[in-house]
Amino acid sequence: MAPPKKDTEALTLRLPRELIEAIDDRRRIEPDLPTRPEMIRRALVQWLDLTAAT
Repeated sequence: MAPPKKDTEALTLRLPRELIEAIDDRRRIEPDLPTRPEMIRRALVQWLDLTAAT
């Protein structure tokens, strides 16, 4: 595993099992099968882009 990128911070997050299962189901649709953390990053970036003030 590669070392963490600079200017990042670890975040511990507890989620309901149903949400974890939904994340796993969604990430299996992706062509590159991202890890759970990567799928959560992608979802957050997409949400932030959609909700950004214009």
